[in-house]
Order: sequence, then structure tokens, then C-alpha cells
Amino acid sequence: MEVGPPHSGLIRAAPTTYFQNSLGLRVRLEEWGMWVAGRGGASGFFKGMFGDDIFASFRNAAAGAEGGSTGVPRKAAAIERMLPCSLEDLYKGTTKKMKISRDVTDASGRPTTMEEILTIEIKPGWKKGTKITFPEKGNEQRGVIPSDLVFIIDEKPHSVFKRDGNDLVATQKISLVEALTGYTAQVTTLDGRNLTIPINNVVSPTYEEVVKGEGMPIPKEPGKKGNLRIKFNIKFPSRLTSEQKTGIKRLLTSS
Repeated sequence: MEVGPPHSGLIRAAPTTYFQNSLGLRVRLEEWGMWVAGRGGASGFFKGMFGDDIFASFRNAAAGAEGGSTGVPRKAAAIERMLPCSLEDLYKGTTKKMKISRDVTDASGRPTTMEEILTIEIKPGWKKGTKITFPEKGNEQRGVIPSDLVFIIDEKPHSVFKRDGNDLVATQKISLVEALTGYTAQVTTLDGRNLTIPINNVVSPTYEEVVKGEGMPIPKEPGKKGNLRIKFNIKFPSRLTSEQKTGIKRLLTSS
């Protein structure tokens, strides 16, 4: 049997010199060589099959297998926006409405602008940096998946409290006499309750009074809160008389 030029479908008998290949198929070398030579030799033969750049065919095939030429749309980068919240909002939780406008394509394929109201549920105890994602709420573009819209919680400064993790920290000014003899702290919480906290210890510049369970809610532990920590800014007298100095020395020495 004889095999004709590739893909010709020709199979015919030929009584000349044969070559036995690994599949047991005999090929007439003389006519095969003439057929290849008539197409510019081996280089012309492969050029006819693959073009000027033989390896380009393989590169293109590989790119297609990886999705490089499949036309699959890419996704646009996320759009991030800061969402300022008061400490009261983050303590109690709240709902915020955000109005956005974006470019979309209508049913007829024409570009138009659409306005939308997004609702964000702020949970008690959320921290600065918490992200809320609305998938594919960015502008629509041909061949591009719309970007996600991401709001990032930002904490506004508070006039009384600073947040330290799940704790709340407040600083109160007291006199030296109060630091030595006792003091009663009055604190209004973020949800409007009034706390009266007697302090019977001697207050040093580094002393903190800790009130357990009066800090920020802990989102992953419902019903639990951090602590309230009260720090003190002790006001020292600018001057003392000789009698006052003597009295203080006598008092502190005797104790």
C-alpha cells in the first residue's frame, strides 16, 4: 500500500521501493520525495502548513487554551470609598443610605446614567477599616465586567472617648487634692447613660480606673463589650507657701 500527500486521502498500490514504518505502513519514498520537492522542499512544505512562523501556530494555540484569545471579559478594579461614622454609630449600630450614579447600557444597547440608593447596615462594634462590598456596581463598559464598589468604615474623632480595640478610653482632669484624697468620676456613655464611678485609690499620673463591660460591643461575641478605661490628668499647683510645704511634709512623713 502507498500513502499519498498528507490529507489527500489517496491510497493506491505501487510496486517499487517501500519503507516499513513503526505502524507497519509502507510509504513509497520516491513519489513522496518528489511531492515534497515540488512544494519547495521541506521548508516550503512546512511553510505551506504553518505559514512564515511555524511556532506562532503553537503559541496561538496555547494562548487560546489559556483563555488569552477566547474573548472572556476582564473585571475592572474595585472602587473604594471611605464611609465616615461617628463613635456613637459604631457603638449602637445604624443604617446609612448612599446615593450613587453610574453608566450602564439599556435594553437597546445605548449608554445611559442610572441612579441608585445603596443601603448599608452598620453593625454595633464595627471597627475602622471594615469593608462593605457591593458586587459589580461600577460603570458598565463593553467587554469589561463592572467593578465592585467597596465602602471602608472610617471613624470620626470623638470629643470624650478614644477607641483602643474594644475598649473606650476617657481622660479626666483632677486636682492634686482629688488625686490624693479621692474623686468621683461622672461619665456619659455613647448610648446616653450616666455613670457615677467613685475612685478611692490614690491616683498617680499612670493610674487607670477600669470599668468592665462599658466599652465597645464585640461583634463576634454578641452581648459582650470591652472595658471603659479612665485616665487622669492631674493638675499640680503652680506654687506652694512655706506653711503648705511644711504641712505636706508633715502629713506625708507621718503616713
